[in-house]
Amino acid sequence: MHDIKTYTQIDHQSEDISFRISRMEDIWEVRGGKADDPHRHDYYTVLLVKHANGKHVVDFFSYDLQPLQLFFISPGQVHQVIESERSVGYAILFSSQFLVENNIPPYFIEDLALFRDYGDTPPLSLNAVEFQELSLFAEAMLKAVESDLKFKDQANSAYLKLLLIRSNNLCTLGIENPQKQEAGNTLLKNFKELVNVQYMNWKQTSDYAAALNVTPDHLNRVVKSLVGKTAKEIVQSRITLAAKRLICFSELSTKEIGYRLGFSEPANFSAFFKNETGLSPSAFKEKQFKPVKV
Repeated sequence: MHDIKTYTQIDHQSEDISFRISRMEDIWEVRGGKADDPHRHDYYTVLLVKHANGKHVVDFFSYDLQPLQLFFISPGQVHQVIESERSVGYAILFSSQFLVENNIPPYFIEDLALFRDYGDTPPLSLNAVEFQELSLFAEAMLKAVESDLKFKDQANSAYLKLLLIRSNNLCTLGIENPQKQEAGNTLLKNFKELVNVQYMNWKQTSDYAAALNVTPDHLNRVVKSLVGKTAKEIVQSRITLAAKRLICFSELSTKEIGYRLGFSEPANFSAFFKNETGLSPSAFKEKQFKPVKV
């Protein structure tokens, strides 16, 4: 069995540390250039990349590591950074507790168009000016962390919030009517929360629409307008991700995985998985544990 390595603490020496920022080049040196195993965190991660070459795999989606990128990793997402040379940039880690301690409400993170719980998590591409603007916040955080000043956590929470707000604004540039986009955010948030709870039991959009007191057509329109996918595609994406994790990181058979995910027949699960990924469960597992070339 290939267990998923899970990091529950931002600093392995102290569970009281809820925020950390490091230079990516320093992490490279500490690890001797070796890639970590696929793993997940119980906290948020932001990678602000100035220079890099390699791959970043997030929930089985592989992205090229390139200069001037910004990655956002949510708690629970499985990811792996595979560098072919030393990266230059910043890794920012913060927990939900850090947000609470510094009076940043949970809905602030939820309302950002940055962190995704599952599905495709592409990086935000930056130009040189945008990177420089964001790196000023990162450098200010580093300076605060290394200082003995009072209220440095509060300072870092302010810098972090400014960095996230600016990043979010970069994501929404070019939207013709951002106010219209924001109108359905509450419905989308409630829908995704419901999917995370019920995806093993409910497979139809109508089930979620009924629970949310809207029509299936309205739910689809809102979800499609905000994330570019239908409600059904979101549900299927969540089921597929759960299947991928169980296939790769458990000892369950394909039949057992199908039953766990709410499929009445193993053949139905295998057909669903192949339709979503183009591979059978066994072929997918074999592919995932081949060395990744960079």
